[in-house]
Amino acid sequence: MTFTTNATGGDVQVNFSNLVFETDINQGSALQATIIEATAPCSSGSYTQLGNCVSNAVGNFTLNAAGLAPNTTYFIAVDGDNTGAGVTMPAECTFDISILGTGVDRLIPSAQITPTNLSFCANDIIYLGVNLTNCADSSNISWYVNGVLEVVTSDTVLIISSLQDGDVVTVEASCFSQCVEVVSSSTNPVSVYSFPVDAGQNQIIYIGGQAQLNGSTSAPEYFWTPSFFVSDTSAISPIANPTSTITYTLTATENGCVATDYVTVTVIDDLDIPNTISPNGDNINDKWFIEGIENYPNSILHIYDRWGQEVFQTTGYSKSKAWDGSINSRASAEGVYFYVLDLELDKGETYKGSITVVR
Repeated sequence: MTFTTNATGGDVQVNFSNLVFETDINQGSALQATIIEATAPCSSGSYTQLGNCVSNAVGNFTLNAAGLAPNTTYFIAVDGDNTGAGVTMPAECTFDISILGTGVDRLIPSAQITPTNLSFCANDIIYLGVNLTNCADSSNISWYVNGVLEVVTSDTVLIISSLQDGDVVTVEASCFSQCVEVVSSSTNPVSVYSFPVDAGQNQIIYIGGQAQLNGSTSAPEYFWTPSFFVSDTSAISPIANPTSTITYTLTATENGCVATDYVTVTVIDDLDIPNTISPNGDNINDKWFIEGIENYPNSILHIYDRWGQEVFQTTGYSKSKAWDGSINSRASAEGVYFYVLDLELDKGETYKGSITVVR
Protein backbone atom coordinates (compact mmCIF):
# COMPACT_ATOMS: atom_id res chain seq x y z
CA MET A 1 0.00 0.00 0.00
CA THR A 2 1.12 3.60 -0.56
CA PHE A 3 0.36 7.04 0.79
CA THR A 4 1.56 10.49 -0.26
CA THR A 5 2.39 13.24 2.17
CA ASN A 6 0.88 16.68 1.95
CA ALA A 7 2.58 19.92 0.96
CA THR A 8 4.20 20.41 4.35
CA GLY A 9 5.20 16.85 5.29
CA GLY A 10 5.63 15.76 8.88
CA ASP A 11 4.71 12.86 11.17
CA VAL A 12 2.36 9.99 10.29
CA GLN A 13 0.63 7.27 12.23
CA VAL A 14 -0.72 4.19 10.47
CA ASN A 15 -3.28 2.20 12.47
CA PHE A 16 -4.21 -1.46 11.85
CA SER A 17 -7.38 -2.75 13.48
CA ASN A 18 -9.98 -5.53 13.29
CA LEU A 19 -7.49 -8.23 12.31
CA VAL A 20 -9.30 -11.45 11.30
CA PHE A 21 -6.95 -14.35 10.39
CA GLU A 22 -7.49 -17.44 8.27
CA THR A 23 -7.44 -20.50 10.57
CA ASP A 24 -6.30 -23.25 8.26
CA ILE A 25 -4.06 -25.96 9.72
CA ASN A 26 -0.36 -25.22 9.42
CA GLN A 27 -1.07 -21.55 8.57
CA GLY A 28 0.59 -18.66 10.43
CA SER A 29 -1.49 -16.34 12.60
CA ALA A 30 0.47 -13.10 12.94
CA LEU A 31 1.43 -10.07 10.81
CA GLN A 32 4.55 -8.00 10.40
CA ALA A 33 4.58 -4.50 8.86
CA THR A 34 6.67 -1.36 8.42
CA ILE A 35 6.88 1.89 6.42
CA ILE A 36 9.41 2.02 3.58
CA GLU A 37 10.92 4.85 1.61
CA ALA A 38 11.86 3.70 -1.88
CA THR A 39 13.79 6.11 -4.05
CA ALA A 40 13.66 3.50 -6.82
CA PRO A 41 10.45 1.49 -6.14
CA CYS A 42 11.54 -1.65 -8.04
CA SER A 43 15.08 -1.69 -6.68
CA SER A 44 15.33 -3.16 -3.19
CA GLY A 45 18.72 -1.57 -2.77
CA SER A 46 17.01 1.84 -2.54
CA TYR A 47 14.59 0.79 0.25
CA THR A 48 14.89 2.45 3.66
CA GLN A 49 12.80 1.41 6.64
CA LEU A 50 11.21 4.34 8.46
CA GLY A 51 9.92 4.32 12.02
CA ASN A 52 9.11 1.10 13.84
CA CYS A 53 8.74 -2.41 12.47
CA VAL A 54 5.97 -4.52 14.00
CA SER A 55 6.25 -8.31 13.99
CA ASN A 56 4.12 -11.14 15.40
CA ALA A 57 1.11 -8.82 15.59
CA VAL A 58 -2.09 -10.70 16.34
CA GLY A 59 -4.21 -7.69 17.31
CA ASN A 60 -4.43 -3.96 16.68
CA PHE A 61 -1.09 -2.22 16.16
CA THR A 62 0.42 1.09 14.97
CA LEU A 63 3.27 2.16 12.73
CA ASN A 64 4.87 5.55 13.37
CA ALA A 65 7.24 7.59 11.22
CA ALA A 66 8.44 11.11 11.96
CA GLY A 67 9.56 14.02 9.76
CA LEU A 68 8.49 12.66 6.40
CA ALA A 69 9.27 14.81 3.36
CA PRO A 70 6.43 16.78 1.71
CA ASN A 71 4.71 15.60 -1.48
CA THR A 72 6.43 12.22 -1.32
CA THR A 73 4.99 8.73 -1.83
CA TYR A 74 5.84 6.09 0.81
CA PHE A 75 5.08 2.37 0.98
CA ILE A 76 3.44 0.31 3.70
CA ALA A 77 4.76 -3.26 3.54
CA VAL A 78 2.62 -5.95 5.22
CA ASP A 79 3.63 -9.61 5.45
CA GLY A 80 1.92 -12.69 6.85
CA ASP A 81 4.19 -14.50 9.35
CA ASN A 82 5.06 -18.12 8.52
CA THR A 83 7.27 -18.99 11.49
CA GLY A 84 6.58 -21.30 14.40
CA ALA A 85 6.19 -24.99 15.01
CA GLY A 86 4.29 -26.78 12.28
CA VAL A 87 3.67 -23.59 10.24
CA THR A 88 4.06 -24.16 6.53
CA MET A 89 1.91 -21.36 5.09
CA PRO A 90 2.13 -17.59 5.78
CA ALA A 91 -0.67 -15.94 7.69
CA GLU A 92 -3.51 -14.33 5.80
CA CYS A 93 -6.05 -11.94 7.31
CA THR A 94 -8.35 -9.04 6.72
CA PHE A 95 -7.90 -5.76 8.57
CA ASP A 96 -8.86 -2.08 8.59
CA ILE A 97 -6.17 0.51 8.04
CA SER A 98 -6.19 4.28 8.62
CA ILE A 99 -3.56 7.01 8.53
CA LEU A 100 -3.32 10.37 10.26
CA GLY A 101 -0.79 12.95 11.34
CA THR A 102 0.64 16.30 10.27
CA GLY A 103 2.30 14.68 7.26
CA VAL A 104 -0.98 13.57 5.68
CA ASP A 105 -3.71 15.60 7.33
CA ARG A 106 -5.64 17.66 4.82
CA LEU A 107 -4.54 21.28 5.02
CA ILE A 108 -7.28 23.76 5.79
CA PRO A 109 -8.56 25.20 2.48
CA SER A 110 -9.30 28.89 2.08
CA ALA A 111 -10.45 31.44 -0.48
CA GLN A 112 -9.47 35.07 -0.77
CA ILE A 113 -11.25 37.40 -3.17
CA THR A 114 -9.15 40.17 -4.71
CA PRO A 115 -9.35 43.04 -4.50
CA THR A 116 -11.30 43.29 -1.25
CA ASN A 117 -11.82 47.06 -1.41
CA LEU A 118 -13.47 48.23 -4.63
CA SER A 119 -13.87 51.86 -5.70
CA PHE A 120 -14.71 52.64 -9.32
CA CYS A 121 -16.89 54.61 -11.71
CA ALA A 122 -20.44 53.59 -12.57
CA ASN A 123 -20.61 51.11 -15.47
CA ASP A 124 -16.88 50.36 -15.31
CA ILE A 125 -15.90 46.80 -16.22
CA ILE A 126 -14.55 45.20 -13.04
CA TYR A 127 -12.24 42.19 -12.83
CA LEU A 128 -12.41 40.17 -9.61
CA GLY A 129 -10.24 37.18 -8.81
CA VAL A 130 -10.13 34.54 -6.11
CA ASN A 131 -7.02 32.87 -4.72
CA LEU A 132 -7.70 29.30 -3.58
CA THR A 133 -5.28 27.75 -1.09
CA ASN A 134 -5.14 24.02 -0.23
CA CYS A 135 -8.26 23.54 -2.34
CA ALA A 136 -7.76 20.41 -4.39
CA ASP A 137 -10.28 19.24 -6.99
CA SER A 138 -11.99 22.64 -7.20
CA SER A 139 -14.18 22.96 -10.28
CA ASN A 140 -16.99 25.47 -10.75
CA ILE A 141 -16.85 28.69 -8.75
CA SER A 142 -20.04 30.53 -7.75
CA TRP A 143 -20.20 34.33 -7.57
CA TYR A 144 -22.92 36.15 -5.63
CA VAL A 145 -23.95 39.81 -5.47
CA ASN A 146 -25.74 40.66 -2.22
CA GLY A 147 -26.40 36.96 -1.67
CA VAL A 148 -28.00 36.39 -5.07
CA LEU A 149 -26.19 34.06 -7.49
CA GLU A 150 -24.76 36.14 -10.33
CA VAL A 151 -22.81 33.57 -12.36
CA VAL A 152 -20.92 30.27 -12.13
CA THR A 153 -17.46 30.26 -13.72
CA SER A 154 -14.96 27.53 -14.45
CA ASP A 155 -11.98 29.79 -13.74
CA THR A 156 -11.02 32.12 -10.90
CA VAL A 157 -11.91 35.43 -12.59
CA LEU A 158 -15.21 37.33 -12.65
CA ILE A 159 -15.82 40.12 -15.20
CA ILE A 160 -18.79 42.31 -14.26
CA SER A 161 -20.05 45.81 -15.07
CA SER A 162 -23.38 45.96 -13.22
CA LEU A 163 -22.24 46.59 -9.63
CA GLN A 164 -24.02 49.32 -7.70
CA ASP A 165 -22.85 51.40 -4.77
CA GLY A 166 -22.93 49.33 -1.58
CA ASP A 167 -23.05 45.93 -3.29
CA VAL A 168 -21.15 43.04 -1.70
CA VAL A 169 -19.62 40.33 -3.90
CA THR A 170 -19.13 36.85 -2.44
CA VAL A 171 -17.34 33.90 -4.02
CA GLU A 172 -17.77 30.24 -3.10
CA ALA A 173 -15.71 27.23 -4.19
CA SER A 174 -16.00 23.53 -3.39
CA CYS A 175 -12.73 21.81 -2.46
CA PHE A 176 -11.98 18.07 -2.59
CA SER A 177 -14.01 15.49 -4.46
CA GLN A 178 -14.39 13.46 -1.26
CA CYS A 179 -15.53 15.01 2.01
CA VAL A 180 -16.29 18.27 0.17
CA GLU A 181 -15.49 21.53 1.92
CA VAL A 182 -16.93 24.85 0.76
CA VAL A 183 -14.78 27.95 1.17
CA SER A 184 -15.92 31.53 0.61
CA SER A 185 -14.74 35.12 0.67
CA SER A 186 -16.48 38.49 0.34
CA THR A 187 -15.57 42.02 -0.63
CA ASN A 188 -16.32 45.02 1.49
CA PRO A 189 -19.31 47.06 0.25
CA VAL A 190 -18.23 48.49 -3.09
CA SER A 191 -17.98 52.23 -3.67
CA VAL A 192 -19.36 53.35 -7.03
CA TYR A 193 -19.02 56.98 -8.06
CA SER A 194 -21.83 58.28 -10.22
CA PHE A 195 -23.28 61.63 -11.22
CA PRO A 196 -26.32 62.72 -13.23
CA VAL A 197 -26.19 63.16 -16.99
CA ASP A 198 -29.37 63.81 -18.97
CA ALA A 199 -29.41 64.60 -22.66
CA GLY A 200 -33.07 65.63 -22.49
CA GLN A 201 -36.21 64.37 -24.16
CA ASN A 202 -36.21 63.07 -27.72
CA GLN A 203 -37.47 65.65 -30.20
CA ILE A 204 -39.07 65.77 -33.62
CA ILE A 205 -38.59 68.59 -36.11
CA TYR A 206 -39.55 69.20 -39.70
CA ILE A 207 -36.90 69.30 -42.36
CA GLY A 208 -35.21 72.69 -42.17
CA GLY A 209 -36.27 73.20 -38.56
CA GLN A 210 -34.18 73.26 -35.42
CA ALA A 211 -34.26 71.81 -31.90
CA GLN A 212 -32.66 72.95 -28.69
CA LEU A 213 -30.82 70.11 -26.93
CA ASN A 214 -31.75 70.39 -23.26
CA GLY A 215 -28.86 68.65 -21.53
CA SER A 216 -28.12 68.74 -17.81
CA THR A 217 -25.33 67.44 -15.58
CA SER A 218 -23.41 68.26 -12.42
CA ALA A 219 -20.11 67.54 -14.14
CA PRO A 220 -17.76 70.44 -14.90
CA GLU A 221 -16.76 69.03 -18.28
CA TYR A 222 -19.13 67.91 -21.03
CA PHE A 223 -19.52 67.88 -24.82
CA TRP A 224 -21.90 66.71 -27.54
CA THR A 225 -21.14 64.27 -30.34
CA PRO A 226 -21.36 64.09 -33.24
CA SER A 227 -20.64 67.73 -33.99
CA PHE A 228 -22.77 67.75 -37.13
CA PHE A 229 -25.39 70.52 -37.21
CA VAL A 230 -24.78 71.53 -33.56
CA SER A 231 -24.26 75.21 -32.76
CA ASP A 232 -21.79 74.64 -29.90
CA THR A 233 -20.70 71.14 -28.83
CA SER A 234 -19.38 72.47 -25.51
CA ALA A 235 -22.67 74.17 -24.53
CA ILE A 236 -25.11 72.29 -22.31
CA SER A 237 -28.14 73.42 -24.39
CA PRO A 238 -26.99 74.02 -27.98
CA ILE A 239 -29.16 74.36 -31.06
CA ALA A 240 -29.28 71.41 -33.45
CA ASN A 241 -30.60 71.60 -37.02
CA PRO A 242 -29.89 68.20 -38.59
CA THR A 243 -31.12 67.41 -42.08
CA SER A 244 -31.93 63.80 -41.17
CA THR A 245 -32.74 61.85 -38.03
CA ILE A 246 -29.72 61.69 -35.72
CA THR A 247 -28.85 60.61 -32.17
CA TYR A 248 -26.66 62.95 -30.16
CA THR A 249 -24.54 61.84 -27.20
CA LEU A 250 -23.87 64.04 -24.17
CA THR A 251 -20.60 62.92 -22.56
CA ALA A 252 -19.63 64.31 -19.15
CA THR A 253 -16.53 63.87 -16.97
CA GLU A 254 -16.31 64.29 -13.20
CA ASN A 255 -13.65 63.07 -10.77
CA GLY A 256 -12.10 61.01 -13.53
CA CYS A 257 -15.36 59.20 -14.27
CA VAL A 258 -17.20 59.41 -17.59
CA ALA A 259 -20.97 59.14 -18.08
CA THR A 260 -23.14 59.48 -21.19
CA ASP A 261 -26.75 59.92 -22.20
CA TYR A 262 -28.45 60.06 -25.57
CA VAL A 263 -31.15 62.08 -27.33
CA THR A 264 -32.62 61.46 -30.76
CA VAL A 265 -33.77 64.29 -33.01
CA THR A 266 -36.18 62.86 -35.55
CA VAL A 267 -36.44 64.85 -38.77
CA ILE A 268 -39.79 64.60 -40.51
CA ASP A 269 -39.60 65.33 -44.22
CA ASP A 270 -42.85 63.71 -45.39
CA LEU A 271 -45.25 66.29 -43.94
CA ASP A 272 -46.41 69.52 -45.58
CA ILE A 273 -48.16 71.65 -42.96
CA PRO A 274 -49.87 74.73 -44.38
CA ASN A 275 -50.07 77.91 -42.32
CA THR A 276 -53.23 79.44 -43.85
CA ILE A 277 -56.81 78.45 -44.59
CA SER A 278 -59.50 80.37 -46.53
CA PRO A 279 -62.85 78.69 -45.81
CA ASN A 280 -64.93 80.86 -48.17
CA GLY A 281 -66.68 78.11 -50.14
CA ASP A 282 -64.66 78.41 -53.36
CA ASN A 283 -63.27 74.88 -52.83
CA ILE A 284 -59.77 76.30 -52.82
CA ASN A 285 -57.93 75.89 -49.52
CA ASP A 286 -61.28 75.60 -47.73
CA LYS A 287 -59.90 73.01 -45.32
CA TRP A 288 -56.66 72.82 -43.39
CA PHE A 289 -55.07 69.52 -44.39
CA ILE A 290 -51.56 68.22 -43.71
CA GLU A 291 -50.06 66.36 -46.63
CA GLY A 292 -48.45 63.10 -45.46
CA ILE A 293 -50.47 62.88 -42.24
CA GLU A 294 -51.93 59.56 -43.43
CA ASN A 295 -48.58 57.99 -42.49
CA TYR A 296 -49.41 58.69 -38.85
CA PRO A 297 -52.82 57.12 -38.18
CA ASN A 298 -52.50 57.63 -34.43
CA SER A 299 -51.82 61.35 -34.62
CA ILE A 300 -53.70 63.71 -32.32
CA LEU A 301 -54.45 67.30 -33.32
CA HIS A 302 -55.55 70.21 -31.10
CA ILE A 303 -56.35 73.71 -32.42
CA TYR A 304 -56.66 76.69 -30.08
CA ASP A 305 -57.74 80.30 -30.48
CA ARG A 306 -55.52 83.16 -29.38
CA TRP A 307 -56.97 83.01 -25.85
CA GLY A 308 -55.97 79.35 -25.48
CA GLN A 309 -59.48 77.94 -25.85
CA GLU A 310 -59.62 74.64 -27.75
CA VAL A 311 -61.72 75.02 -30.90
CA PHE A 312 -60.95 71.69 -32.59
CA GLN A 313 -59.63 68.28 -31.62
CA THR A 314 -59.40 64.95 -33.39
CA THR A 315 -57.50 61.67 -33.33
CA GLY A 316 -56.27 60.08 -36.56
CA TYR A 317 -56.20 63.28 -38.61
CA SER A 318 -57.12 62.75 -42.27
CA LYS A 319 -58.79 64.49 -45.19
CA SER A 320 -62.20 63.46 -43.96
CA LYS A 321 -61.42 65.01 -40.58
CA ALA A 322 -59.68 68.11 -41.89
CA TRP A 323 -60.60 71.35 -40.08
CA ASP A 324 -62.89 73.55 -42.15
CA GLY A 325 -62.36 76.63 -40.05
CA SER A 326 -65.58 76.21 -38.08
CA ILE A 327 -66.08 76.23 -34.33
CA ASN A 328 -69.05 74.20 -33.09
CA SER A 329 -70.46 74.22 -36.67
CA ARG A 330 -70.18 78.01 -36.85
CA ALA A 331 -67.70 79.90 -38.98
CA SER A 332 -64.66 81.03 -37.09
CA ALA A 333 -63.45 84.58 -37.05
CA GLU A 334 -60.52 85.62 -39.16
CA GLY A 335 -57.21 85.67 -37.37
CA VAL A 336 -54.44 83.48 -36.05
CA TYR A 337 -55.05 80.10 -34.43
CA PHE A 338 -52.53 77.70 -33.00
CA TYR A 339 -52.15 73.96 -33.41
CA VAL A 340 -50.46 71.20 -31.39
CA LEU A 341 -49.83 68.02 -33.38
CA ASP A 342 -48.74 64.82 -31.64
CA LEU A 343 -47.62 62.13 -34.06
CA GLU A 344 -47.18 59.62 -31.18
CA LEU A 345 -43.66 58.84 -32.27
CA ASP A 346 -41.29 57.41 -29.67
CA LYS A 347 -42.21 59.36 -26.52
CA GLY A 348 -45.05 61.37 -28.05
CA GLU A 349 -43.21 64.57 -28.99
CA THR A 350 -45.44 67.37 -30.25
CA TYR A 351 -45.27 69.96 -33.04
CA LYS A 352 -46.61 73.44 -32.62
CA GLY A 353 -47.39 76.17 -35.11
CA SER A 354 -49.93 78.76 -36.23
CA ILE A 355 -52.79 78.79 -38.72
CA THR A 356 -54.07 82.05 -40.21
CA VAL A 357 -57.77 82.02 -41.16
CA VAL A 358 -58.53 84.32 -44.11
CA ARG A 359 -62.05 84.82 -45.46
